[in-house]
Amino acid sequence: MAVKVINPGLSTTVQDLGRPGYFHLGIPLGGAMDRLALKAANLLVGNDEGAAGLEAVFIGPELEFTADGVIAVTGAEMPITLDGAEQPSWTAVPVKAGQVLGFGFLQQGARIYIAFSGGIDVPVALGSRSTYPIGALGGFKGRAIAAGDELPIGEAGNVRSGRTVPEALRRRPGMPAELRVLPGLYWHRITEESQAAFFDDAWKVAPEADRMGYRFRGGKPLTFVEREQPFGAGSDPSNIVDSCYPYGSIQVPGGTEPIVLHRDAVSGGGYFMVGTVIAADMDLIGQLQPNTPTRFVKVGMEEALAARAERAGLIERIRGALA
Repeated sequence: MAVKVINPGLSTTVQDLGRPGYFHLGIPLGGAMDRLALKAANLLVGNDEGAAGLEAVFIGPELEFTADGVIAVTGAEMPITLDGAEQPSWTAVPVKAGQVLGFGFLQQGARIYIAFSGGIDVPVALGSRSTYPIGALGGFKGRAIAAGDELPIGEAGNVRSGRTVPEALRRRPGMPAELRVLPGLYWHRITEESQAAFFDDAWKVAPEADRMGYRFRGGKPLTFVEREQPFGAGSDPSNIVDSCYPYGSIQVPGGTEPIVLHRDAVSGGGYFMVGTVIAADMDLIGQLQPNTPTRFVKVGMEEALAARAERAGLIERIRGALA
């Protein structure tokens, strides 16, 4: 079976759960920005949770099916149609050969995930089918899909259509969105006034928001503790001797606009990090639209670990609901 691409939408790429183990070589984890949404979509259609599907940003693709199967669309809220007839989201939907999948205008969130029974069967690159466009690695020919492409689909098992993820288990950002942050190794580089203001201020997602990182605007510029410039660091107070960047780290070039590094981010550089968004909240960032009001919330390690356990429990409840 293959899926024909009539219209690719906007920045629609093949994604799975990423390729861990190569960050030290400068190759990021990659994979779905909203991992929970991709896992849920795959569970709905009977795939392994890490099977490859499509991630579409703001505008959905138009796709034609060449064989019968089952699909599921999760993540952002966007009207779904089959041959013009509206279909439910977060639900296993049967499709027939020749039918066309389409989407309406985005209503909430930023990214949808489309899973196909059998999964997208593109070649594995460094242990993953995820697309890393900057490196032309993985996915469909190392790039976003384009009109005329035919995406190969693997063999599907027995799939029961009609299953749905309950509304209470569909995690979405609040309004304003709240991102929990662990202060980092360079927290001492800014003054106590700036430390307090960073968490007190109201921020908004800037237009520069993609798979590499999300920029935020609106808060007060940070002020730095005076220092003697270290050997190897730039002269700007926000510069450091080059360091590793963990996923979710928040760099603030020039002390003005925080940037949260995400799935396709670089692995290191010379800007200080004010802290790191906890793992449990990284999925939420992938669903933030530009201009979304956002607050950073300071937490400690115990709270971060509790949030990770809570998120794991949510995934387990989804598995249970679909069993």
